[in-house]
Amino acid sequence: MKSILPVVAAAGIAVSCLTAASDAAAFTASAPHVAQALPSNVIRVSTAPQGQVKPQFQRRMVRLRTNEAPGTVIVDTNNKFLYLVEGDNRARRYGIGVGRDGFGWSGVVKVGRKAEWPGWTPPPEMIAREAKKGHKLPAYQEGGEDNPLGARAMYLYRGGSDTAFRIHGTNQPWSIGLNMSSGCIRMMNKDVTDLYDRVPIGTKVIVVGPGNKQGEVSYEDRGVDILRTMFGG
Repeated sequence: MKSILPVVAAAGIAVSCLTAASDAAAFTASAPHVAQALPSNVIRVSTAPQGQVKPQFQRRMVRLRTNEAPGTVIVDTNNKFLYLVEGDNRARRYGIGVGRDGFGWSGVVKVGRKAEWPGWTPPPEMIAREAKKGHKLPAYQEGGEDNPLGARAMYLYRGGSDTAFRIHGTNQPWSIGLNMSSGCIRMMNKDVTDLYDRVPIGTKVIVVGPGNKQGEVSYEDRGVDILRTMFGG
């Protein structure tokens, strides 16, 4: 059984979440998922696969002992798992990608907003940095399959304010299980869509990470519930 110590709010963090190439990003919701046409000299973030998702990071039904109420989301950034607590020692476990060195965080937040096929507005710093490399980024990228934020985004709030952290999809599924982002929690598109449909606005999200700022929470992953994984229920 894991026991994590008292909460300290992670204040003043304005970190966004993209790939290891991005230090900051601005996010906007956009319902359409068909990407707009761009001039030939404008590049998009690559969608080329660079590996396979490891089997342990595939979605599973697991036996989870926890004192958290059903419907709570627990994000274990150390082991790269996100749990949706279902009660009766049950949970859905998803593989995730998390912040690289220097961008890990912990805390207790809530889902404050949700968006399907969110758009992406690159920050000025990233546009300038990429321009020096000869890359011209779009001022805004419509939501779609080649968008870095993937199919869904759940915006994490604390005290009614946007933390700039999100749980979102990715067009780089090979990055699941790795430390790649600037602090956001990324999931495979099929998994973030599944989670999106199960968690309403207001859902409690506990991010267990560096600094033990997530409050007191206990949980123990006791392994895959084989029958539920195979047959559901």
